[in-house]
Amino acid sequence: MLDALPSVQARVQGALDQAIDALPPGDLTDAMRYAVSGGKRLRALLVMESARLHGVSEAAALPVAAAVEALHAYSLVHDDLPAMDDDDLRRGLPTVHIKWGEATAILAGDALQTLAFELLTDSIIGDEAARLRLVAALARASGAAGMVWGQALDIAAETALEPLDLQAITRLQGGKTGALIRFAATAGARIAGDDPAALDQYASAVGLAFQIADDVLDVTGDEARTGKRVGKDEGAGKATFVSLLGLDGAREAARQHVAEAEAALEGYGPAAGNLRALARFVIERDT
Repeated sequence: MLDALPSVQARVQGALDQAIDALPPGDLTDAMRYAVSGGKRLRALLVMESARLHGVSEAAALPVAAAVEALHAYSLVHDDLPAMDDDDLRRGLPTVHIKWGEATAILAGDALQTLAFELLTDSIIGDEAARLRLVAALARASGAAGMVWGQALDIAAETALEPLDLQAITRLQGGKTGALIRFAATAGARIAGDDPAALDQYASAVGLAFQIADDVLDVTGDEARTGKRVGKDEGAGKATFVSLLGLDGAREAARQHVAEAEAALEGYGPAAGNLRALARFVIERDT
């Protein structure tokens, strides 16, 4: 476990609970609260560490960390729907649409997405220009040029005549998984008005390592540990990093991406130790 992670998990959960508690009670907010409960919070940790490296206070970074986790939770709720990946288990529990029905799950996802952008308007983050940079960056990372685009590519691949090659799957995952990770890792630089290039390079490598590790876990993982169904990709005949590179080849590719991520942090020196540890963690985890 990353030493800095438990504190981030607790603080971000508190911020999300507080934001949802301020909304009208009912099935919708119950489903939202359920959707944001638990999870690794690696994206939130990226925000907090990025902020620390750029002299941004924890208080200013916390709403941004909560926003990225709300956005991520929305994506999981919608990804699990029957029209998407059709999953019934998430974090070891029934998915939102299984517990509340599809209509409430769709609305809960919609509400979490809009909550993410509301959180980015908090004046504690910084001046108006800083908040506008974050809103624009998150919109691009999560929309038709980022996460949603990657999901669309994933859906199209299910009915394609030919399976995706390595270049195509790297492109797909760069949107579906990588775009939000890049936003999180560069958030601190954007708040401070600094150059996010090094952290963007770091996050691109970490995002690929993370997805490769997910593909490995889909083959080797224990459902009781991962908290979600395993073996689904192979059963669906989907091209993955494992199907294209083999298990050993995928693991080696993940290690190479971690090395690239660590190299991108050279300019930050020892202060980036937690980000280096996070890069290693994404390929060592079993959940």
